Amino acid sequence: MRILRWLAGIILALAVAAGLGWLWKGDEIRRLMVVNTLFEPEHITQNFSNMDAAFLHVDLPAGPGPASPLPKGASITLPDSTRAMMEARQVTSFLVLKDGVIRYEDYLRGTGPEDRRISWSIAKSYLSALFGVVLAEGHIDSLDDPVRKYDPRLAGTAYDAATVRDVLNMTSGVRFNEDYFDYHSDINRMGRVLALGREMDAFTLDLTETDRAPGQQWQYVSIDTHVVGMVIRGATGRSASELMAEKILAPLGLEQGGTYLTDGAGVAFVLGGLNFSTRDYARFGQMMLQDGRAGEVQVVPAEWIEQSLQPDAPTQPGQIGYGNQWWFPVDAQPGEAFGHGIYGQYLYLDRERDVLIVSTATDRNFREPGTKTAWVAEFRKIARALAP
Repeated sequence: MRILRWLAGIILALAVAAGLGWLWKGDEIRRLMVVNTLFEPEHITQNFSNMDAAFLHVDLPAGPGPASPLPKGASITLPDSTRAMMEARQVTSFLVLKDGVIRYEDYLRGTGPEDRRISWSIAKSYLSALFGVVLAEGHIDSLDDPVRKYDPRLAGTAYDAATVRDVLNMTSGVRFNEDYFDYHSDINRMGRVLALGREMDAFTLDLTETDRAPGQQWQYVSIDTHVVGMVIRGATGRSASELMAEKILAPLGLEQGGTYLTDGAGVAFVLGGLNFSTRDYARFGQMMLQDGRAGEVQVVPAEWIEQSLQPDAPTQPGQIGYGNQWWFPVDAQPGEAFGHGIYGQYLYLDRERDVLIVSTATDRNFREPGTKTAWVAEFRKIARALAP
């Protein structure tokens, strides 16, 4: 009987300890569980519309004024090939603007216009716009400055020799495994840092290895964008979320505002953490089409719009172009660029035709070769039908 009582006492103590552990670490455990099921087919659509319920975040207010108008015009019929792509690629929303007027809008797979969808790497293109403002305000002296000038902690890391231009164009040369389907890859280790409320800066400063000298070759390395954020914070002494809300979002006249995922130190997840409605993504894209203007406000300097929407990175011949946190088709036409996020998020600009297309999705096959090119072909069909 004594042994039974002793065993019962041990079990009770373990249960109490487990309960206290859950209370103490419950949020971390819950976030880690969400990360581990984030992309599962039965959860992905719901998760992508409710990232603020799973991750630390800050609110991004809609701004002081009324929502800027997005008038509706005569609805167009999408090409059959586009509709087939939308079905095959698990599209959740699709919005087409011509001359600032909505010509097509649809929500699929149980989503709606109020859903605030995760941007993933479209957030990089937003950060590029913010960088242009910070540059114009004189906080950054030159794109050829070393990044350690603005955050001295980067000295002695893999970014010791990288310039601001290098991280904008993803030519830092830093060794970083971006395989989303490898549990042990750098990008997934980074995801667990975010989920557990750890610090992205610390993760970045722990990177010490490079594959090549900076500036030589383009390689898509998402952590480069975090370093762009570190440069902005170091140059201004302000957080990226505060600057984004004030400099970029407030003048756009958003309907709902949004959220920015953050790490445990409150640092914005600038490489992929924005959440907005499809229409509010369109308001940002329309500002880009209008040479940085929103209504009567010059949000982003026109000079930076022109400079940033150029495929400046040294990509390989026949490879999709890149530059300043934007993508460019292999055979990019004048004024053509797009933001892109994993699982099928697109913000397509045709500045010559004044056409903007926003598409969100939960496409688990987004990495299939030729997917970006296939989507660009569909976007072009729509743009050229609207403005031959």
